[in-house]
Amino acid sequence: MTAAVLERRAWVEQVMGLPVSVHVRGPRPGAAADAVARLFAELRRADAVFSPYRDDSELNRLERGELALRDADHTMPEVLHLCGEARRRTAGWFDARGLPDPRTGRPRLDPSGLVKGWAAERAAGHLAGLDGHGWCLNAGGDVLVSDADGHPPWRVGIEDPAAPGRILRVVEVRSGAVATSGDAHRGAHIVDPHTGRPATAVRSVSVRGPSLMWADVHATAAAARGSLAGLPPGYSGLLVARDGTVTASPDWPG
Repeated sequence: MTAAVLERRAWVEQVMGLPVSVHVRGPRPGAAADAVARLFAELRRADAVFSPYRDDSELNRLERGELALRDADHTMPEVLHLCGEARRRTAGWFDARGLPDPRTGRPRLDPSGLVKGWAAERAAGHLAGLDGHGWCLNAGGDVLVSDADGHPPWRVGIEDPAAPGRILRVVEVRSGAVATSGDAHRGAHIVDPHTGRPATAVRSVSVRGPSLMWADVHATAAAARGSLAGLPPGYSGLLVARDGTVTASPDWPG
């Protein structure tokens, strides 16, 4: 099947405080509607469990002592374990502990730097049965794609942090993820876990790899560290420094 005859359909919802879009291309993209609905439902459930902004989320109830971990959603222990694993894999540059509460500024547990990629990756499992179709899931700029035989690669734009809305680079991806962390949209929200102060050495870091969750974790860790050192095999990065200098891993495409 050539790109000229591929039909496309897109869905967009506001979930987890972010615009989330799903693009499907293939012979009958409309047939994906039920799978996409289940995808969005799973993201909304993850938000109900892990949102640091919702007073009624299980995460906030756990923080306030109103909910015991044994009584929480079954995914809570999984995510807390993954946060510990992320801290280990990044030599402490990703740490969900002691982060400032987005509403009060007080230190707290906030796994949202891992949860978005984790939840999007889980939700994308609902698209796995779309034989002959490719799809792209974009969760607030973090992108996970899958193609089908004969389809062209997806083209993922990397935003210029100095001019949001302008594309700095374009990377072609057939299967896998591209995640970006930085201060272009949310200000200096990434914390150096070793000092407890905002990490300001870089404007943005984009990481490409097979897993969206781990690409997002490593992008956040690289932004906190201020360099691309520490990316594991299979992952590559593009870093924009505070002065606008752009550095790429040797294996970054293009």
